[in-house]
Amino acid sequence: MYIFFEVLLACMATMFLTLVTTPILRYFAKKIQTHSLDYHDGEVIHKETSVATMGGLAIYASFFLTLYFLVDIPSEIIHPIFLSTTIIVLTGVIDDWLVISPLMKSLGIVIGATVFYLYSDFALNFITLPMVGEVHFGPFSYLLTMIWLLGFANSMNLIDGLDGLASGISIISLTTMGIIGFFFLAIEQVSISVMIFMLVAAIMGFWPYNFFPATIFLGDTGALFLGFMIGIFSLAGLKNATFVALILPIVILGIPFTDTIYAIIRRKLNNQSFKSRDLGHIHYRLIFLGMSHRQAVVALYLLSGIFSIVALLLNFSSFIGAILLIFGILISLELFVELIGLMGETKPLLNSLKWLMNNFNRYD
Repeated sequence: MYIFFEVLLACMATMFLTLVTTPILRYFAKKIQTHSLDYHDGEVIHKETSVATMGGLAIYASFFLTLYFLVDIPSEIIHPIFLSTTIIVLTGVIDDWLVISPLMKSLGIVIGATVFYLYSDFALNFITLPMVGEVHFGPFSYLLTMIWLLGFANSMNLIDGLDGLASGISIISLTTMGIIGFFFLAIEQVSISVMIFMLVAAIMGFWPYNFFPATIFLGDTGALFLGFMIGIFSLAGLKNATFVALILPIVILGIPFTDTIYAIIRRKLNNQSFKSRDLGHIHYRLIFLGMSHRQAVVALYLLSGIFSIVALLLNFSSFIGAILLIFGILISLELFVELIGLMGETKPLLNSLKWLMNNFNRYD
């Protein structure tokens, strides 16, 4: 049983440790940085070659040090998470240091996800659907769990294009997950909620150095680690998976997933490889529309907060209410995406509305 005061002290210690270790890491990261910064899709936005990367190492180290020494987390929970995320972090470090191909990064994530699947109790084994009951995935459980973790890791990696964006969205998303997990999903192990809030504390210690103007970046080390951890925590809430429990993590991470899905669609429409870089991401679109770097990041924080509120409301909704709520957010999201030009000139919903208005005026 966890005592609130002890958990609070552990969170404060985690945040303080990250605050202290980040400047040290920044110093050594600059020393070993062997290439001009090629930061995801953000070479135009991140022009500074003097800014250190690999910032995720400070979050990773502080998080696990305090978990192992200050909080009593069951070994069957913490060991698989530590082993699998260590593989993810090593993959990110190698990419931040030497630059590896997207295929090699994906391979590292798959290996980490496989380790987690084999040694933990959390996986996508079945889902409970209204009027249908339990649908078991059987031999597809491993594949679905792999896609789930790969999707979370890559989505966070793609959104990490502006100073403080991925770290801030992670704080908002994880806080929402911690609240929902503790109060609504009735996760058997309260250890998961404790770990979530401790990770939030670790990111908060890093965030002041990462917000605009950043003195250190998360790098693939941090972005992949945070995305993978969010994926793991979401699987804990899916141990007794329902329709709402399945979509909650996706709604909470609405901004990264929206950006990833539309990047795939955009590149498909333009006959580009998914691995190719472009400046069509949601954060770049806001800047090209006239927002400053800081304004774009804060705007996406607010949007992430809206997704989190929707996720909280889903816990109070009936099945029909949840469907209507999701439908409403999808329509609103599509309008927003088309207004900022996330898919270029492809604007089916706006064109349809324009056609309806023209026909309506014709008969007026």
